[in-house]
Amino acid sequence: MSEGLHGRAAELDAVRLLLDAALAGDGGALVLAGPPGIGKTAVLGRAASMAGGFTVLRARGVPQESRLAGSGLHALLRPVARLVRSPVLARALRRGTAGDGMALPAAVLEFLAELAAAEPVLVCVDDLHLLDEVSREALCFAARRVAGERIALLLAVRDAAGLPEDVPVRVLEGLDPAACRALAHELAAGALPDDLRTCLARLAGGNPLAWRELVGSLTPEQLAGLAAPPTGLPPGGRLHRAHAERLARLPEATRFLLLLLAAHPGLNAETLRRRPAQESGAEARLHRELLAAGPPAVLAPAERAGLIRAEGGRYGFADETVRAVVYAEAPPARRRAAHALLGRLLDGDRHRLARAWHRAHALDGPPDQLAAELAAAASAATARGYPGRSAAYEHAAELTGVEERRTEWLAAAARHAWVSGDVPRARWLLAQPRHPLEGQAQLMRGRLELLSGHADSARDKLLTAASCLVQRDRIDGVKALLHAAEASYLTGDIRTFHAIAGQVALLRRPDDCANAQLMFEYLQGIAATFSGDHRAAAGPLRRVVRLAPAVRSPVPLVWACVASLLLGEDATALELSARAVDTARRRGAVTLVPQLLESVVQAHFWLGRYPSVAAHAAEGLRLAEASGQPNAAAQHLAWLAHADAVQGDADACRDRAHRALDLAESHGLGIAGALGTWALAHLDLAAGRLADSAARLRGHRDNDHVVVRVMASPHFIEAAARTGDDRRATAALRVLERWAGSTSSPDRRALVARCRALLSAPGEAGERFQEALELHRQGACRFETARTQLLYGGALRRERRPGAAREHLHGALETFERLGARLWSERARAELRAAGETVARPAPGGGPEQVLTAQQLRIARLVAEGATNREVAAQLFLSPRTVDHHLRNVFARLGVRSRVELARLLF
Repeated sequence: MSEGLHGRAAELDAVRLLLDAALAGDGGALVLAGPPGIGKTAVLGRAASMAGGFTVLRARGVPQESRLAGSGLHALLRPVARLVRSPVLARALRRGTAGDGMALPAAVLEFLAELAAAEPVLVCVDDLHLLDEVSREALCFAARRVAGERIALLLAVRDAAGLPEDVPVRVLEGLDPAACRALAHELAAGALPDDLRTCLARLAGGNPLAWRELVGSLTPEQLAGLAAPPTGLPPGGRLHRAHAERLARLPEATRFLLLLLAAHPGLNAETLRRRPAQESGAEARLHRELLAAGPPAVLAPAERAGLIRAEGGRYGFADETVRAVVYAEAPPARRRAAHALLGRLLDGDRHRLARAWHRAHALDGPPDQLAAELAAAASAATARGYPGRSAAYEHAAELTGVEERRTEWLAAAARHAWVSGDVPRARWLLAQPRHPLEGQAQLMRGRLELLSGHADSARDKLLTAASCLVQRDRIDGVKALLHAAEASYLTGDIRTFHAIAGQVALLRRPDDCANAQLMFEYLQGIAATFSGDHRAAAGPLRRVVRLAPAVRSPVPLVWACVASLLLGEDATALELSARAVDTARRRGAVTLVPQLLESVVQAHFWLGRYPSVAAHAAEGLRLAEASGQPNAAAQHLAWLAHADAVQGDADACRDRAHRALDLAESHGLGIAGALGTWALAHLDLAAGRLADSAARLRGHRDNDHVVVRVMASPHFIEAAARTGDDRRATAALRVLERWAGSTSSPDRRALVARCRALLSAPGEAGERFQEALELHRQGACRFETARTQLLYGGALRRERRPGAAREHLHGALETFERLGARLWSERARAELRAAGETVARPAPGGGPEQVLTAQQLRIARLVAEGATNREVAAQLFLSPRTVDHHLRNVFARLGVRSRVELARLLF
């Protein structure tokens, strides 16, 4: 896609239809409306390049000529002025005289029709609202009358108000997150760190020009994370200037009210109508004007200019870039006065933090006193609101002259920035010197590294932090050790994990609180699990689950979820993981949610709910990418690949699995690499490539994680046994038996019985399969039940018992089809045909829902809504090549030849 046109496929399709119609002699007009920088000019430029064989006439409105009558027509028609024969039009172009009535508009339309007799005409006018009135009226006159002519008019405006109602208008919205990611990747040549991109997304929103100017303004220090990210648009940029010019044309009272809204987003009309006890200066006069006229009347000019929107009793800026410019353009003295007024207008306990924030920015007292008040208010705040606790602590640190307090408050600012998902700011805050709290700073640096860096580096930082902290605060030291153990788990370094667990055990005390007890029990249980001593692990893990109701923090709840999964209590695990996610969201702990969703995904996986696996993994991946957490993204990609393997979507499975493997290699994530390899092995198994599946799971570098090896052992045992590798299959079965035997899960024990059947002599296998099916009936995983039915049916067929085989194979086929497991359905049909039964494939007829796979249907709908292949790829976390392959299959299956036909079919 060419530069500047990410996310504009729908607009380009509309332009293409307009040009096609004009070429066929059925001309028309289209108005593109939207704020500055949204991409109108880029669409006009692409339209001109698409108009091969057209006479293209272009003009752009400029404020300096808006009072020169006819200046717009002169700019538009100057290249063909020598062909003008109408005296009225010739006089207007020479002298700027419009004449009377409709003479000039009619002459313009007639001249365009004369040009179109030779070849079709495309008229592109940018910033129509800035043209002089004469030219604007002539073009609107022509736009209503070009039907039947080989003329296309494409007009761009900021707001379509006042234009002819019978001319089609397309409002350009901000780019969606997928298009923003693609644009950022293009602008920075792929070198933009994920967390910095997230920060820029908050500033730019979906405005492509804002993205261009922000990325272009980044310094090497900001790109390296050594300087704070930008807080607003570059002052000298086009977009800042465009907003500033619009602001300058507004009345003074309107600008002041906009400043109040910029200084306190979400301010409501009720608060604005209050009368503070004390007021003075020009701001008092402006506030009295506001009270006299009312906020709606004062803001009306800003609404007409498209700068602000009213939503109930609240007012919001059209986009974040406008708010930043409003605040930046106000003189410092007026900003302080606005903050002082807000500090007096906001009252009550719930506004304590906001009141302290505004007093601090108004410098309404001694700086150290203001800083202490602000930090105390941030410490007491519980609800999310404006300002954020991180920003409050940071400003308190800026105000204070006491170095110890500055260090403490910067550390608090970094912690709250990290929790709220602002990773780049947290990283920058942690780069500030803070020797008295070096242990806490190192702990935070280690946790940030655990999110987005190399797992080995994260472990080393966390161990360093623990050595500092354990002498001062035992529990903080234990937390650092626990996170270091998590880093070792991610890498697959079980030896270091055991060493850390041993250190933690020495720090335990009998009088520890419930949260601390849960930490100690959890690490003891996991260490025993990693040693293969599942019976020894069961006690500590059960105590973890029993302690869970007493804890309120989301992270211990996830530990209890992991304990439940290891005990085979999948429903309990799902309940605990959902509670953890809900708790994190209510607390605004944005950073934690992608990691917490990993446990939700695993619980659904063991319950065989693959659509839920895909949905939660996709959400986790989206949030991980948005908050700059590639390590969590790697695991979610791997789980999505598993869901793709079940659905038989080979291209998507390989695409996502290999992306997970790439992230695993670059970030030292042994578990993500093993999960991705397992997904590919599952795909091979479903496709009947048994030797390939067994080879992937045979314990090489990409599958060297003890937890995943045990989880994947049913697949490995099946592939190895059916390719004659009984020795390795038997060894894997012994490991699986030890784990499953320590749980109360009928589903886990059913897997053991099934694997025993695969390794049994022909006469003994039937009893094992029957045992597995009986256990499945007590469990919840219908997918694995169907897999057992398929294997049992195949064994019965090979024993020449086709009637008994068909009963189980039909059950398997019904379940696979209901779950959308296409490759497994094909396997069941193949076994039924081998058992002597003719099984037809599903009829190809029906609507898109019946003809397309789930993945193809998602792609088709996104494309029909106007997304490009690259944008679909970014939204579904696939490669553009995979999307292109799917789209060709979609076109073939639905019998359509273009995106336009696809949109008509689906909508």
